[in-house]
Amino acid sequence: MIKVSRFPDSLVLIFSMIVLAQIGTYFLPAGEFDHEVEEVAWSTEQRVTLPEGVDARLAGEEGEVLDGTSGRTIVLPSGSRRLEASNRVKPGSYHSVVAEPLPWHAFLTLIPRGMAAAADIIFFVFIVGGVIAIVRKTGAIDAVIAAAIRLLGTRPLLLVAGMVSLFAVGSSTIGMAEEYMPFIPILVAMCLALEMDAIVAMGIVYIGAGVGYGCAALNPFTVAIAKDIAGVDLGVGMWARWGLLAVMVVIGVEHVMRYARRVKRDRQESLVADVDYTDGFDIPADTRFTTPRIVILSLFAVMIVVFVVGVQQWDWYLTELAGLFLGLALLVAVVARMSGNTLSRTFCAGAAQMTTTALLIGFARTIEVVLKEGRVIDTVVHSIAQSLEGMPSWSAAVGMLGVQTICNFLVPSGSGQAYVTMPIMAPLADLTHIGRETAIFAYQFGDGLTNMIVPTNALLMGMLALGKIPFQRWVRFILPLLLKLYIVAVIALVIAANVYGH
Repeated sequence: MIKVSRFPDSLVLIFSMIVLAQIGTYFLPAGEFDHEVEEVAWSTEQRVTLPEGVDARLAGEEGEVLDGTSGRTIVLPSGSRRLEASNRVKPGSYHSVVAEPLPWHAFLTLIPRGMAAAADIIFFVFIVGGVIAIVRKTGAIDAVIAAAIRLLGTRPLLLVAGMVSLFAVGSSTIGMAEEYMPFIPILVAMCLALEMDAIVAMGIVYIGAGVGYGCAALNPFTVAIAKDIAGVDLGVGMWARWGLLAVMVVIGVEHVMRYARRVKRDRQESLVADVDYTDGFDIPADTRFTTPRIVILSLFAVMIVVFVVGVQQWDWYLTELAGLFLGLALLVAVVARMSGNTLSRTFCAGAAQMTTTALLIGFARTIEVVLKEGRVIDTVVHSIAQSLEGMPSWSAAVGMLGVQTICNFLVPSGSGQAYVTMPIMAPLADLTHIGRETAIFAYQFGDGLTNMIVPTNALLMGMLALGKIPFQRWVRFILPLLLKLYIVAVIALVIAANVYGH
């Protein structure tokens, strides 16, 4: 039987880490890397307000140079170019800087900054929560859940394996992750109906996303950026990544199914046996496939296809996806003949249910903001990277995995981690003779696999809150799997160091 845990709540844990991050800024020396400069051009007159802390040099059509300083609003003539620092770090450019200690109350004032930094995903969560509530009110989602239970209720292995694979491929190819959040309450309802639990539902989604990022073949937000920085062709090692993805998916599915069978045999074996799922996760009696419901599901599928095309062709991301969800809500209201008042109330109620999730995302993002504000995050990255110099090739490859794992705790953004670490790791791979492709593998494993457990990962904490899963219960479930996946990763890195090394 599950006892009530004295382990801190997720928000308590994250808040404590914010405080520890600030304390760390008092003891770690401040330092930073230089960043490469890139040129931003435009063809029409623009009014630009430079962000806080950013200075830019502006070159007009006639070659005149305009100085732009932090916080100033400048009217830029047609044909102007702005030269500003990019996300790319210059290798070997780390240097100490003089930084004022953060005031004792900085962690309090930086929490709103952290929420602002995560505003895109926070508002995306609110919008999606409202729209999914509208779609579910029509009964379309519950009809799909009931159909899946009828078809696969006696074959849960097919259900789990199929959905983990689907999520993994989506993450590996087009970098889907935040887009999976709406599926959490849906899958929780389905797993509960199949006599499993919310941990199984969360495992289906996040194990798929984690190994998808860890073995990404085409992900434009991680492997594509890392390879571009390292100067490695995107096609190098692609088939190896697909093979590793298949291996890790099999390991992940086995882990989920072993736990699911234990829960089906004895409900008290569930890690969330004491959590109340009677509100919001039940399936209504009417689950027929009516014409309006079929149309609504078709609209949902079309929206996903449009977004996938948009990502590939026009670089769409959360803003465009949120717009598609809002458009879907209006179409659903028309098909279901939903009144304006009902539409509004349902949307607000669905968004309100996402409040805890949104708050956890904002607080988690604050940890990175505090470390950047204290100007110590580059110091940490530089110090752990230096420790790899002079190591034997195979141990350097494994050491890089450890470095990337630690870095992902500090910089949970996959693209952000690539920009910070790969300019250092790529030349370091040359020095240790393991090959730059090996360094990219280490980056991917450290980013994707660790995303499944680090509490600084705002998306993970948000999904756990949505599924009503305490963080410590998730750790008990996922940690044994991570150990198995890391063994595979270490073996893969040793082989890669021999294949791509010189």
